[in-house]
Amino acid sequence: METWDVYDIHRNKIGKMQRNDPFSEDAYTCVLHVLIFNSKGEMLIQQRQSFKKGWPNLWDITVGGHTEAGETSQQSASRELFEELGIKRDFTGVRPHFTINFPHGFDDFYFVEEDIDLDSLILQPEEVQAAKWASRDEIKRMIVDGEFIEYYPSLIDFMFDSRKNYGAHCDEPSVFLR
Repeated sequence: METWDVYDIHRNKIGKMQRNDPFSEDAYTCVLHVLIFNSKGEMLIQQRQSFKKGWPNLWDITVGGHTEAGETSQQSASRELFEELGIKRDFTGVRPHFTINFPHGFDDFYFVEEDIDLDSLILQPEEVQAAKWASRDEIKRMIVDGEFIEYYPSLIDFMFDSRKNYGAHCDEPSVFLR
């Protein structure tokens, strides 16, 4: 059974919980996501296993998972990326590109720019059944067609638009001309 650290609203650790425990009010967990983009501007996406409890058979962004008790978000990003796809990457000292709050937690998003050979991936059989590169438009089409987890299309745009930069300001005004 997975054990997660529990945080207060200010992201201070206040305890621990088991994966299936009910959330108490004002208790939050940390979830991380790693997004890998290649030099063609495509995102590496993965298809969840058919027997997964949440979103079976749907495609998802590169990697996601809960931070386990005692881990930092960065350590979890490294662990999840290696567990799910066999990719070694050290996120020590790396800040998430952005964080989104959800009702009982914090979603940290890390971006990586790297051309990865799909044949080099080692898919975790308990989690992942397939992986491929996909464009922004393909992912948004997959969402509409019910093949991809229902992220807001504007969030997908934000991920692609901001993948090379930190912050809320555009370093490349030409992004608005597409």
